[in-house]
Amino acid sequence: MPTFDLAECPLRDLNRALHEVTEGSNDITFDVLNPRGAHAVAVGVDAPIRVDVHGSVGYYCGGMNSEGVITVYGNAGPGVAENMMSGTVTIKGDASQYAGATGRGGLLVIDGNASSRCGISMKGIDIVVKGNIGHMSAFMAQSGNLVVLGDAGDALGDSLYEARLFVRGSVKSLGADCVQKEMREEHLILLQDLLDRAGFTDVSPNEFTRYGSARELYNFNIDNVDAY
Repeated sequence: MPTFDLAECPLRDLNRALHEVTEGSNDITFDVLNPRGAHAVAVGVDAPIRVDVHGSVGYYCGGMNSEGVITVYGNAGPGVAENMMSGTVTIKGDASQYAGATGRGGLLVIDGNASSRCGISMKGIDIVVKGNIGHMSAFMAQSGNLVVLGDAGDALGDSLYEARLFVRGSVKSLGADCVQKEMREEHLILLQDLLDRAGFTDVSPNEFTRYGSARELYNFNIDNVDAY
């Protein structure tokens, strides 16, 4: 198991090693020590490898991840799992702003809280947050699922497209064109699968409320000008 101590070696060496993994490589599990808030840890992973980061990270950890299983045993700065394509990124602590931004696939799990704009412009990623999320989360979210076991801040789902939002707690306010929707059987099945994959098997999908787009802002309409 390759180990990279970022107190002793450059971050560039770690990311280079992750990028050089090819099919059939023996080294597919990596330990990262003393990240000390470093930015861009494990960005651009493009192989089915495991990366365990023991400590907190800065900006864009796990960005553009494809197939990798990345676990951060600490907190994460802004943009964790930004533009993720596939695989899994798990944050054992809290995440800062725009977690999972523009994510196209894969699963992002946050065991703590997430700050503002969680899931902004998400394009297929699944995000499960055990705690609370901040304001403007899922802004312009196009597809995918955002699951929140805690509460949501102001303007949830503002200018939402077809992403599905599930909140167990309270919502401070809904953004433009975001409305509460019926929780049908298909959504309960989907939500149960997401909770299981995130490791929250003791939570019932029946405890959640679903939110989605009212589909009034897809095209400009002068009658809705005050909502834009």
